[in-house]
Amino acid sequence: MSAPGTLSANATRRMTGGAALAEMLKLHEAGPMFGMGGFQLLPFYEACRVLGVQHYLINDERCGAFAADAYARVTNRPGLADGTLGPGATNLATGLAEAFNAGMPMVAIIGDANRQHAWKNMTQEARQFDVLRPLVKEAIRVEVISRIPEHIRRAYAVATSGRPGPVLIAVPEDIAHGEHDFDAADFWFDPGTLKAQARRSRPARDDLAHAAALLAKAERPLILAGGGVHISEAYEALAALAEAQGIPVAHTMSGKGAVGCNHALSAGVFGRYSRIANDLIGMSDCLLVVGCKLGEIATKRFSLMPPGVPLIHLDIVAEEIGRTTRQDVALVGDARCGLEDLLAELGPLSALGADRRAEWCAEVPKRMAAWLESAKDRLEAVESPINVGRLMGELNKILPADAVLVADGGFAGHWGGLLFDTKRAGRGFVADRGFASIGYGVPGGIGAQIGVGKGRRVVSLTGDGGFNMSMGDLETARRVGAPIVACIFNNAASGYVKALQHAVFGPGSYQSSDLVEMNYANIANAMGCKGIRVEDPEKLAGALRAGLENTDTPTVLDIVVTRDPAKMLPAADNRTLKVNKGDRPV
Repeated sequence: MSAPGTLSANATRRMTGGAALAEMLKLHEAGPMFGMGGFQLLPFYEACRVLGVQHYLINDERCGAFAADAYARVTNRPGLADGTLGPGATNLATGLAEAFNAGMPMVAIIGDANRQHAWKNMTQEARQFDVLRPLVKEAIRVEVISRIPEHIRRAYAVATSGRPGPVLIAVPEDIAHGEHDFDAADFWFDPGTLKAQARRSRPARDDLAHAAALLAKAERPLILAGGGVHISEAYEALAALAEAQGIPVAHTMSGKGAVGCNHALSAGVFGRYSRIANDLIGMSDCLLVVGCKLGEIATKRFSLMPPGVPLIHLDIVAEEIGRTTRQDVALVGDARCGLEDLLAELGPLSALGADRRAEWCAEVPKRMAAWLESAKDRLEAVESPINVGRLMGELNKILPADAVLVADGGFAGHWGGLLFDTKRAGRGFVADRGFASIGYGVPGGIGAQIGVGKGRRVVSLTGDGGFNMSMGDLETARRVGAPIVACIFNNAASGYVKALQHAVFGPGSYQSSDLVEMNYANIANAMGCKGIRVEDPEKLAGALRAGLENTDTPTVLDIVVTRDPAKMLPAADNRTLKVNKGDRPV
């Protein structure tokens, strides 16, 4: 369809390629773009200024891709990032890999060399297209200026359909600066591709009937929900099936919030970290996997799924089914559509519904209560330096239901994945589990804050190592008005590595895992933000409230946490952990 105010068909406008790019992004109701300019894309930047397309200067292109990824997670709209020729483009690689592995819609635009002089030792020229192509769902190089509108439409369609993912658009300098008489009829967009999940599909009826028959006769079925539930926005369909049929729901780290963690049927995270879910998997007589790739972490390196237990796998990507784990029924389709159809199919087959499984469902809150009692040593710890679990306990008590917690790779994702509770269904927990890169916390917080708006609070968790990687973009957060609360686990170490060295090689066997003690509160204050150093666990709650109340600037809570590598992991006591050769302990 055409946007209001566009020219009639056959009317022409002479514009640069860069201006055509910006026009098409505006038609697609583009969200904020994160990037750092260069000569190749200057006409695009000028057009963004004139047209009011929101663009934010970032201090590091990798952080720009992370911010775009987090924006996509909380909105399901494509995140936008850009980079100039050479280092700008290659700096996007890690963020693109994160989005690609996690199935996040993104469009990345990179400047490319002038085609008249390419491969003549142009400044900053590299095989950047070849470097980035394996990290995106589709890579498009603009060779003909008149095709720019077509290429942007294609990028949005690919980014938001099937399993979403990043799309790369390489724009040579001569294309961006060149001019063309564009036909107004070329400037149209497909409203069905503006966000994921676009192009929804439904599982085959025969497969649904087979799945329903297995679930109907099961006494102890269990749903394993992954991040695809968020992409599909399948929350109502999942809750309806679980409640009507009496099926508990466990989730991956990315799937946290598929149902609220406070829901009576929520069994918490499963896989490498687990509360009660792994035990329930072992007790189950039928497993329904929804929007989950069943990768290494979810399956404890492919050892968790019990043999002989019927497994139904619902996924949008057919070739993912059976890739790591044998299934009995493959349901290929969108998570929301598949769950709706499965519940409808179950109707006449399972009249007793939840009543028949009341005893099985009652196991969930009983076991969860017992687990929470066992976790009090972390959630309510009074020791100094501070136990990270105490921070998670305070966040659970203080954060409003609509808040978003962004977790960096490493410790932040592990502690948050196990101990943080969402209070309602939805993407209230954002963790970079696609690539698990360190340095996501601050830029991820920026993207999430812009995505949810200033009316909701965003807290990010990062280690001191992760903050060291991205502290320059604390300036970005201040400049763009993203008043995030960044909680730094300050343990003067690359903590996850140090904990692993402790577990694998024994006490004292540490190499290249220690950092200099820094006062990050002072650094934050010097950058014009609010910095609070917390060394007493009893002052954590007050510091968190002060950060949440400050909506004028970003807040950094410099939290001095345990230096004992034996206590750095959320669910394993490394002093007693035994590691066999070749094992990955956590």
